[in-house]
Amino acid sequence: MPDTTTTTQTTGGRRKEQIGYVVSTKMQKTIVVEVTRQKAHPMYRRVVKKSKKFYAHDENNTAHVGDVVRIEETRPLSKLKRWQLKEILRRAALVPGADLSAEQAPETQA
Repeated sequence: MPDTTTTTQTTGGRRKEQIGYVVSTKMQKTIVVEVTRQKAHPMYRRVVKKSKKFYAHDENNTAHVGDVVRIEETRPLSKLKRWQLKEILRRAALVPGADLSAEQAPETQA
């Protein structure tokens, strides 16, 4: 009887990574990252920008709006979260004394 055992090698698939800008940090432990890519149009050969938003898990709330971050794919953490923050590549420059919260509306004189 011939030996019919087959050997299969499981190649450890690398997780996908994306680099983008943080556009929102209003949720707890969640950031919204916008990834922009450029691709030539198939017929017109004009470079077209496409952007997509990803929800990513930020355990320690370390990222801020405007930061350039690297996110990686992970198991589903919620309805929309399928990514997690891997590292912050570049911090956004914060202006000292400027409060960027939308909660404070400009005062009107009556």
